[in-house]
Amino acid sequence: MKTSTRKFRLHRTLPTILAASLAATLSATAASAAPAAPAPQAQGSTAYYVDCSRGDDAASGTDPGHPWRSLARVSAQDFTPGTSIRLLRGSTCVGTLNIDSSHVTVGSYGGGAKPRIDGAGASDAVLISNAEDVELHDLDVSNTGASTAQRRGVWVRLTDFGVGRHYVIKDVDVHDVNGLDDKSVQGSAGIMFSSLGTTTPTRFEDVQVLDNSVQHVDRTGISFASAWNKRPEQGDQTTTWFPNTGVRVVGNHVKDVGGDGIVLRVSTGALVAHNTVDGFNERSAAYNAGMWSWNADHVTYEYNDVSHGHGVLDSMAYDIDGANNGNIYQYNYSHDNEGGFLLICNAPGAKTSDNIARYNVSINDRNTWSPPSGVITVGCGAPTTSTQVYGNTIVTNQAGTAMVSDYHNRGGVTFRNNIFTSTVAGGLPFYDSSNTYDHNLFHGLTNLPAHSTNAVTGDPRFIDADPKTPKDVRLRLDSPAAGAGTPIPNDVTTDYFGKAIPASPSLGADTRAPGAKLD
Repeated sequence: MKTSTRKFRLHRTLPTILAASLAATLSATAASAAPAAPAPQAQGSTAYYVDCSRGDDAASGTDPGHPWRSLARVSAQDFTPGTSIRLLRGSTCVGTLNIDSSHVTVGSYGGGAKPRIDGAGASDAVLISNAEDVELHDLDVSNTGASTAQRRGVWVRLTDFGVGRHYVIKDVDVHDVNGLDDKSVQGSAGIMFSSLGTTTPTRFEDVQVLDNSVQHVDRTGISFASAWNKRPEQGDQTTTWFPNTGVRVVGNHVKDVGGDGIVLRVSTGALVAHNTVDGFNERSAAYNAGMWSWNADHVTYEYNDVSHGHGVLDSMAYDIDGANNGNIYQYNYSHDNEGGFLLICNAPGAKTSDNIARYNVSINDRNTWSPPSGVITVGCGAPTTSTQVYGNTIVTNQAGTAMVSDYHNRGGVTFRNNIFTSTVAGGLPFYDSSNTYDHNLFHGLTNLPAHSTNAVTGDPRFIDADPKTPKDVRLRLDSPAAGAGTPIPNDVTTDYFGKAIPASPSLGADTRAPGAKLD
């Protein structure tokens, strides 16, 4: 599989794009019923230093001249609140760093490469267990064993804990983790957060996973999972749903993962932004997607780039899955995925409603699985409710695929103001007689929806007739898509390219008014 050399150019500053989503998250957090925070202990400011090549576990460890030598020595210590643990840059520590004290920061000191923690085949290279207010910064983490097993790079685990507050994983490089192909609540991942237990509802609050690199791991890149997941929306008669709040997964680079890229389960109000996933579902026998949620509400995925999904067991960039409500995929880029751009897939007995996919760009995605699947696939076990897919530009040069497929006639989706175009000789088919189509452009396609209204046909007249990057799908002034859209109630104010959406928008992700020039 070729590796893309194209870069996804972002066009928002982080404070601006986070504001609306963080406001919703904070509101959800304030409304959540949660146990009172534990009484703080006396704060300290002790720093402990670790040099795994020349240290001494019998030393004090409290200054760079007298560092400890091993992770076992660190893991055996009970730390007071405010403690920082600093590993020497350029050094390698073998084993598991086990943190079970709260209010602790783990980082580095000295010069050179990030300090490396080599789990050497343990269950975890870094394990944070039943602790809160823990931060990890500037580390290199790997964990390769002689054989596959449930294995992780960094695992943050709460068991019958209640609410664990404030976690930061930032600038950590996780790589070469050969975990078992297991996506359970205790499965394998590069970075994983798990809420476990049977007696005390448990969740995470205020989690920041920022600017990390996760590469060549099995099975999931970045994962959130919870045993506190039962509610009627996902078909259960009992209710133990205790969702994570205040989750931000921003600026991470995930590459060459065996299964899923980034997956959030049992969360509300989360933000997943400015991440890249390049190469997923590389080695898994299960179903996987680039970025998706399950049993989660009001999650926003924006300004992400997902590419090179492998295989046909899902393998699409984005997925609106079972028991997802009020989730939004916007301003994302999808390209060169063997499973397509988007799956809309509700589970039997579950409620998936009021989700939106808007102002995204899909270039050269495909899906050749049988029964017919498409660049967009609607289906699975049950219909969705009030799903809106609008303002997207979807173009492919990949043969042997369908553009949109609702082969099982599940329905529940409205497609509006989109551009669907193929550059393949002979055209690509639609397989959809169940969903609503209004004000869309179709080009190079067959079996068009008979029930489509206000359709536009013809070449959309992109800036580049054979698009390779998002900027190539901007519209020429003479495009038949120019000004052909219809206003969307309660819409956002800007399109994929950051331009104001006019009263009479153009179709697709470039909504400029007719005659408006490019910058």
